Amino acid sequence: MFKATPNPPHTDPLSPHETLDSEKLDEAAQRALDYYLKPNHGQPDKKPYKQPDYFIVAPNADPEGMLAHTYETFCSVSTLILDLSEGLEGAPRNLALAIHQMGEMGVLLLEKMLDNEARVQR
Repeated sequence: MFKATPNPPHTDPLSPHETLDSEKLDEAAQRALDYYLKPNHGQPDKKPYKQPDYFIVAPNADPEGMLAHTYETFCSVSTLILDLSEGLEGAPRNLALAIHQMGEMGVLLLEKMLDNEARVQR
C-alpha cells in the first residue's frame, strides 16, 4: 500500500519554551503591544499641546473692574438678543426671549456682586 504523506519528523519531547524566562516573555509581549497599540510607541509627546493665548485676563486685574466689564458684556448681549427677538415669530422668538431672560438673571447676579464689592472696598 502506498502512503500519500510521509511520516512526520521525529521531534524532541522537550519544548524550547520551557527553558525561556517567563519574565522576559512578558516584557517582549508588552513591548509588542505598546508598539502596535500606542500611537507614539510609548514615548511621551515631543510637543505637548498648548492652548493658544489669544485672549488672556491680566493676572493682576482688579476684581471690581472685571465684574464691571462682565456686567457691561451681559448687558450688551441681553440688548442684542432682545433686538433680535423683535424680528422673529413663534418658537425662534421664544428661544431668543429665553436667552434674554437668562442674560438678565446674569446681570442681576453681577449687580449684586458689584454692590457687595463696593461695600467691601469702603
